[in-house]
Amino acid sequence: MANLYLNEALTETRSGEFIELSGPEAKHVTTVSRAKVGDDLLIGNGRGLFAWGVIDTIEGGRVSVRVSAVREDEQATPGLVLVQALAKGDRDEMAIQAATELGVSRIIPWAAARSVSRWEGQKKEKGRSRWETIVREASKQSIRSFVPPVEPIVSTSELATLASTSRVLLLEPTATDKLSELSLADGDTGSDILLVVGPEGGISPAEIETLTAAGARAVRLGDTVLRTSSAGPAALAVLNVALGRW
Repeated sequence: MANLYLNEALTETRSGEFIELSGPEAKHVTTVSRAKVGDDLLIGNGRGLFAWGVIDTIEGGRVSVRVSAVREDEQATPGLVLVQALAKGDRDEMAIQAATELGVSRIIPWAAARSVSRWEGQKKEKGRSRWETIVREASKQSIRSFVPPVEPIVSTSELATLASTSRVLLLEPTATDKLSELSLADGDTGSDILLVVGPEGGISPAEIETLTAAGARAVRLGDTVLRTSSAGPAALAVLNVALGRW
């Protein structure tokens, strides 16, 4: 399968038309992939559009591709949203990378009570930008037609507001209900499912009380405790099977 390159400015195209890559994407084509005129290329816009084509010219830091086939995908419903608590080291980054590869539709950073890492002041936008880069690269690696957006960081109170209007599942090892036994037919089957993953120390009792009072439901994956880097991806795998996507 060809590597995926992104041109977010691309809105539509047809077979026989030309589209271009420039900047870092064009540089990657020529210096990393070492592609040449006549080679096949796959280009997406990160919003559902895929265009297959053949490199026509490479010059002036630009790669021109003649389109041979086009496909437009629809977003899968319900969307699977990862609410990932900030974690120390790179564990939160490992989580969002794997979640992207597993088909998450949106990612929401969460400033949990027990989060050691903090995004404050300028770190809010810097941290979000870092996550966006990770998600973008993971989307290219996994040949995804949609690049999931990374939304602004939320507090617990803001997350509680989401829980009052959305299907929110708290991944909590002490919960009685198993995620694998949950009926996804309950409630609005078209609304997104938000998976909430706590930091290394877990979701605090006060946060569990606040979120469940707002409508969230606590569920567990099994009898063991997973790291914050693996809990979200494991839950996404369970839901992908339950929804018939795998």
